[in-house]
Amino acid sequence: MHTFWYRANAVLTFAVTILAVICGMASLSDNFNFPSPHAHVQVLNINWFQKQPNGNDEVSLTLNISADLQSMFTWNTKQVFVFLAAEYESPQNSLNQVSLWDGIIPSKEHAKFSIHTTNKYRFVDQGNNLRGKAFNLTLHWHVMPKTGKMFADKIVMTGYRLPEDYR
Repeated sequence: MHTFWYRANAVLTFAVTILAVICGMASLSDNFNFPSPHAHVQVLNINWFQKQPNGNDEVSLTLNISADLQSMFTWNTKQVFVFLAAEYESPQNSLNQVSLWDGIIPSKEHAKFSIHTTNKYRFVDQGNNLRGKAFNLTLHWHVMPKTGKMFADKIVMTGYRLPEDYR
């Protein structure tokens, strides 16, 4: 006859195998979800636009961020990390990304929101390249599942421009 430890090992191995199969099925089920998020960002005010003593440009913006990210939530979604970035070109770099705001959405009930805020993080350029600069605001998100791979995407909003003069 088999010992107690041999039988316990067999039961535990079977349970872990079943758990792995269920996690795999949960992860595969996310492939049938086709989210259609919506977002809109308004720059309500440029609070200040200045040249720092070290020569870098810095901007403070008042933003109105509204989004409906409810379609990203399935029964396998743990949370969604979302952030707003300003993207622009400069002579040194073909793409500059500056994070302005971020947040964690813990559930579907919180996934439809409208926030009136100033940029949470400093909008600074290494140099004086921001005067009159056109930039995009991009809402990025990372869907963190309970099991399986993380999914990321973004919405790019164009048509923003900084003033020619410092304020």
